[in-house]
Amino acid sequence: MKRIAVGFCLVTASAFGQYKLESAGAAPGELAAAIREALQKDGARIVGANGAVFCEVWMRTKAPSGGKTTEENVTYTQIPHGSVLGAIRFPQQGVDRRGQPIKAGVYTLRLSFYPVDGAHQGVAATRDFLLLVPAAADTDLNSTPNYEQVVKMSAGASGTPHPAILSIWKPDSAPSGASLKKEGEDWVLYTTMGDTPVAILVVGVYAG
Repeated sequence: MKRIAVGFCLVTASAFGQYKLESAGAAPGELAAAIREALQKDGARIVGANGAVFCEVWMRTKAPSGGKTTEENVTYTQIPHGSVLGAIRFPQQGVDRRGQPIKAGVYTLRLSFYPVDGAHQGVAATRDFLLLVPAAADTDLNSTPNYEQVVKMSAGASGTPHPAILSIWKPDSAPSGASLKKEGEDWVLYTTMGDTPVAILVVGVYAG
């Protein structure tokens, strides 16, 4: 599924440069054992042109099931809201989709959907997002917090009232392996959770 963005000014690609994909190895020890064991044995490392690691991402080996959302414009309809879908590590200060600085460290990635209101109109083609939560504060693999709860959890990553977020959506087909593609001014990581395809916009910032 293609993404669109309306009413936002895109930060130029020169701010990010070129990126490549490498193996990240096993998930970091900062994660709770149950969460770490549910993740891929070999994650995806996003490396900049200068050789510096921008981030590392690990998705679950199998997508959580049991959800049946009635939310509109959502691609992961069968995954319960608030589920842990993966983890991310920033070895140095990172940045989220809104341009918020993210401190170096390890974070879980929980599924949520941005609210239907005037403040979020046109931010993406689908409402699926990943909210970052500091690993030390997120130890329950099976919890499924509601919207208000997961936003509050993510405030620990952003340091602001707004959660730290990454765009995610379900592509039309699963890739044969992890890949990193430049799409417009953005860099998108394509991977899977078992047989469930995943696309995450890992590099690229919209400023309202």
